[in-house]
Amino acid sequence: MAIYSLLDQLAIPYQRFDHPPVFTCEEASKLLPDLPAAKTKNLFLRDPKSERLFLVVSPEDHRVDLKALAAMLGVKRLSFGSPERLDAVLGLTPGSVTLLAMVRDREKAVALVVDEAIWQAEQVQCHPLVNTATLIIRLDDVRRLLTHLDREAIVMRLPAATCD
Repeated sequence: MAIYSLLDQLAIPYQRFDHPPVFTCEEASKLLPDLPAAKTKNLFLRDPKSERLFLVVSPEDHRVDLKALAAMLGVKRLSFGSPERLDAVLGLTPGSVTLLAMVRDREKAVALVVDEAIWQAEQVQCHPLVNTATLIIRLDDVRRLLTHLDREAIVMRLPAATCD
């Protein structure tokens, strides 16, 4: 797979854990051992009015307030991108969304938004563009990968949704 070639080319080490396909954070937690890296939840979002796209990376247990996030990003509203759009733009299927997807965003159509808690972690767990494996990668190496791709992350404290 091309992602492994790119990581090897950039001398980015990773630990790989293969597992059955997972589609939710809960499924991943049941299948993976407790790994020494930040667990992430990845949301593929769009602003229906402007058609801007966002890949939002938050801590696994964080519920993001999409209305507040839209205001912070300067867009009218955020909704989830369709599986068809996800495939068309990033070549991914639901359950495979990952911050490593930026390697497939050749048109630079997707803004990467990362919660500051994830950005400050030493290591992060992420899918290698498929939901049948999880990688542990150092955040310094993720930053290096983004620099190689000429991409920057918007780092902020993501607003939390309150339970009603």
